[in-house]
Amino acid sequence: MSTDAALLEEARHVLDVEASAVLALKERLGETFVRACRLVAGATGRVLVCGIGKSGHVARKVAATLTSTGTPAIFLHPVEAVHGDLGIVGRNDVAVVISKSGDTAELDGLIDHLGRLAVPVVTLVGKAECPLAAHAAAVLDCSVMEEACPMGLTPTASTTAALAMGDALAMVVLHLKGFRQEDFAALHPGGALGRKLSLRVADIMVSDAYPWVAESASVRDTIAPLAARRGTVPIVDAEHRLVGVLTAGDLTRLMERDGDFLSRSVAGVMSRDPKTAQPQELGAAAASRMEAHGVMALPVVESDGRLVGVVHLHDLMRAGAV
Repeated sequence: MSTDAALLEEARHVLDVEASAVLALKERLGETFVRACRLVAGATGRVLVCGIGKSGHVARKVAATLTSTGTPAIFLHPVEAVHGDLGIVGRNDVAVVISKSGDTAELDGLIDHLGRLAVPVVTLVGKAECPLAAHAAAVLDCSVMEEACPMGLTPTASTTAALAMGDALAMVVLHLKGFRQEDFAALHPGGALGRKLSLRVADIMVSDAYPWVAESASVRDTIAPLAARRGTVPIVDAEHRLVGVLTAGDLTRLMERDGDFLSRSVAGVMSRDPKTAQPQELGAAAASRMEAHGVMALPVVESDGRLVGVVHLHDLMRAGAV
């Protein structure tokens, strides 16, 4: 195992074993998984996520994922629980207990207390037939054919499988609860992710002195606005509703084929079906649309088509929306 090739082969074997363990979970999803998701989504108290050892580390991550996606959850250490932390458990809670063996003595005191309070238990276990399963309202089978550890001792594929099942549970609960991007942004106000998910087009668009011309204008009338405002000029009707857009690219192509282009009416050369943005949509969504259609700016319109501003890709990038 000292050659580079041998080391790489062993790493590939680990990834193959763990990938196979995760893929095998798909065949075990069914009514029990749906029941588990509905129990967690319906909790009016907290979701208590519990585990010992490596399963405890997985439990902490599952609790964090649930909390960040709109389901209040905490990690409850089973041993600390029976030494005072049981006071946090309420009758409206749901417990998610993760265990490879499903037969860990340290879990017994916690499981007994949950039973006395009639707290539903969802288990993620490495053995579907185990003592823990007898106390569960829903049992999710996370068993694996083999561990990636060459000695078969260190939890590797089993913890990966439990983590993947926990993610599947959390993401389906997210859908059940109708959790949206706006909700995610509200829970992640800090850092780049928070900015990306909270910035609206209205926060970034140019709304004062933005360029526009009437559809009765000539191309000559668009030259100065195009130069001053980075190459995009919206065209509006008498009610200030957007009817088209003229870009620097449109002007260049017109110059190549028409020597008398300056006297042309913009109504005859503008793009009549421009891509637009709305004030309250996410800036990231507007930036994605610009990228998809190869444009640098979007007119911003209200629901009635009235032009209220222009948003530029560079401004979105500078604000951290991209």
